[in-house]
Amino acid sequence: MWVILALLLALSSGVMSQDKLNVCMDAKHHKEKPGPEGDLYSQCAPWRDNACCTANTSTAAHNDSSYLYNFNWDHCGVMSDKCKKHFTQDTCFYECSPHLGPWIQDADESWRKQRILDVPLCKEDCHRWFEDCKDDFTCKTDWHKGWDWSSGVNKCPEGSMCRKWTEVYPTAKSMCEQIWSKSYLYTTLPNTSGRCMQLWFTGTNPNKKVAEYYLNNAQQHQSFALTTLLLMAGAFLSVMM
Repeated sequence: MWVILALLLALSSGVMSQDKLNVCMDAKHHKEKPGPEGDLYSQCAPWRDNACCTANTSTAAHNDSSYLYNFNWDHCGVMSDKCKKHFTQDTCFYECSPHLGPWIQDADESWRKQRILDVPLCKEDCHRWFEDCKDDFTCKTDWHKGWDWSSGVNKCPEGSMCRKWTEVYPTAKSMCEQIWSKSYLYTTLPNTSGRCMQLWFTGTNPNKKVAEYYLNNAQQHQSFALTTLLLMAGAFLSVMM
């Protein structure tokens, strides 16, 4: 009886895990459910077959101070185009991706109920981002919080100084992990590994298989733990009887 119960619980946890494979987080501009969006704009277009963003969101993601968050990339002078394209791609990934389920966490924030945490980024994506921004400037390490919003857009807080990118972020790892409050996890995995998420891709979205891998791993660990726990409980009860 205990073995059967354990297997049923393990099976149900697997079903719950699969629900996370194709899902939109509960955040400011995300759709309720992912689906086709044929008119996604420019850098967001790779998600057109299955997206958590709308066409309007994809267009706004390319604007310097869009209605999405009123975030000003040019807070320390004009950001270079080669750097800005990575933040546009990052916004498309965040808004459009339907395969972030394994890393979605509850968020106690006024503008969203969920966020992503420790999404494993492919090495190439992180290093190209860092290399293209290393000559730019910023005044903050964590861009999620601590800005002066008194004007309606983000400005450097009083007492902060604009510094060269590499002074704020000495390495690609420090940038990718710190800039959005640990939304991303730096990895040394290549984009051919199937074990890291890609911000940049063409054709079929490779991140679905990556999410499947992490969900299956989590499911196996959970199932093993449940089975072990229930078998131990069954053995204990048998002794007591």
